[in-house]
Parts: sequence; C-alpha cells; structure tokens
Amino acid sequence: MSGFRSGAGPGTAASLFALFVAGLAALTAAQGPATSPAPAADASRPHKSVYGKLQSVDKTRNSVVMIADSGQKLAWRFDAAVITEAAAFKPGAPMIVIYRQVASNEKRVTALAFPGTAAKPTYVNTTGGRVILRSAPMVGEVCGKDEAAPVSESTIPSGGMAESLEACWCCAPSGESCTPGNKSGLGRALLVQCFK
Repeated sequence: MSGFRSGAGPGTAASLFALFVAGLAALTAAQGPATSPAPAADASRPHKSVYGKLQSVDKTRNSVVMIADSGQKLAWRFDAAVITEAAAFKPGAPMIVIYRQVASNEKRVTALAFPGTAAKPTYVNTTGGRVILRSAPMVGEVCGKDEAAPVSESTIPSGGMAESLEACWCCAPSGESCTPGNKSGLGRALLVQCFK
C-alpha cells in the first residue's frame, strides 16, 4: 500500500496538484485544435479551411500534426479510424483541414483533404456512421450559392468511399441534408464529421 511520506504536508500536495493541472493545461494548449463527438453544429456557421503540409501522424495521441502555410504548427485530435487513414500519407504531403468554428474556442472538423492523391475527388467515410455525400455544380466560381442547382447524392457506409460528381460537395448524417458549399478537389478526403 502506498501513501504520502510523513514529511509532505497539505501545502506540498496542493502545490503538486497545481503543477499537474498547469502542465495538463499547457499540454492541451500545445496540442492545438481538437475534435470531439458532439451534437451537430449549426449549419449557418461558416466553413473554414487551413492549408498546409502534413508533419506527422501520432498514433499514441490520436493526433495529426500539420505545418500551416502561415508557418504555425497545429495538432488535431481524431478517432482511430481517421488516424489509420491519415497514416497512409507521407510527411510533407499537402493537406487541408476543413472545419466549422462553432464557438470562439471550439472547432469541429468536417474533413481532412490530401490534394493530388487521387485522380478524382474521393471521399472516405471515417465518421463511424452512414453519411450522405451531396455534390452540385459551381456557380460563378462559388459553391453553395444556387440552391436550385441539380444535386447528386451518394450514400456512403461507415468505412466506405465515394467520388464527387460535381465541383462542390457537402456531407450530412444519413437521413439529413446539406447544401454543397465546399469546393471539390482532385485528391482523397477523409470525412470526419458531417453536418446538416
């Protein structure tokens, strides 16, 4: 049975606990943005993207580390299915993280894209559930502006993949809908979390 040494008083234990909490906070901040399973984000939230290059995939921390084009080092946490797929790409590969800013301190990733890694826009479902991939033509170099544009739909089972037929895409949980507002690119994208 273990315990505290008799010379360690309550002040020492409190100091050690404070150091532990501060270290944990610093580690969490250093790891950068993280994803978490949570309710679907509001569809009115803007889509944002970070462009850069893959630095590494850390399977022990379930994180993907990238160097953004701005020079900033960012780490994103994902489920094991995403990490397994991301580990197939080599360090230095061009990479895009597509996300929604759902709160001032919270980002939810929709997809990790690896441009130039496939001849067609290819989407791998790593969400853990069935999703709908919707695609539509670009109108005036912009996605998502013409809701009357014809839309193609594909159902992707968990772990499955599909190709986008048009220039713009979105994904939604099975039984839901979305407006194709992301630009498709030649390459492979890992769908992380799909929104209405």
